[in-house]
Amino acid sequence: MTKGPFDGRHVLVTGGTRGIGVAIARKMVAEGGAVTILGRNAVRAETMAREIGAAGFAAADVTDRAGLIAAIREAEERHGGVAVLVNNAGSAESAPFLKTPPEQFARMLSINLESVITACHAVLPGMIAAKGGRIINIASTAGLKGYRYVSAYVAAKHAVIGLTRSLALETAETGVTVNAVCPGFADTDLVRESIARIREKTGREEPEIIAEMVRDNPQKRLIDPAEVADCVAWLAGDGAGAVTGQSIAVAGGEVM
Repeated sequence: MTKGPFDGRHVLVTGGTRGIGVAIARKMVAEGGAVTILGRNAVRAETMAREIGAAGFAAADVTDRAGLIAAIREAEERHGGVAVLVNNAGSAESAPFLKTPPEQFARMLSINLESVITACHAVLPGMIAAKGGRIINIASTAGLKGYRYVSAYVAAKHAVIGLTRSLALETAETGVTVNAVCPGFADTDLVRESIARIREKTGREEPEIIAEMVRDNPQKRLIDPAEVADCVAWLAGDGAGAVTGQSIAVAGGEVM
């Protein structure tokens, strides 16, 4: 295993098989972490773990509380207690509020909020016993401001930031830090797929669609997932021990 700042410490990344999640996992492997990639699809998780040199993988649907806890326990049996938890798994669905059924709200809350609560419940006792640990919740600029047509997603991400702040206060004297990273629109497969769907429906060209996406970003660009990963690695490191309860936007200045 590569030596680095994390020197074999167990890092667990949910939603670690693509996009921002795999960028974070790749960065933490490069920094010497014993990384477990957790994803819903076991084949994809295993393939990605091998590709980036992760210590292992775990398969679970994060909306299945018992299954998620069992996957975390299995990972801990193999690689020791989780020293760094990155709650990255998430999903967004769009619809006007009055056309958003209760089931969609429940689904967005389950994926984006309740899974974070479950994972934190699973690893926090071990971190407190070890007198140290890092919890990093991947929220969104949607947790810092409002957006049209994604009220369920926005509500869930605001709740993640509230949870982050409260946990940071509760753990402040334990050696555990809890922070949130809030990316803007990032250059991921999911965003590119969304762009393709918009092109198909509207006939608009890709540069025009991207320009609309990044309209509120002063840098006028999509965020590189590696930039999010760099922020996560810093928060997970020893040098960020005094940083807790924070929500850091990686969004080109969209939220100040």
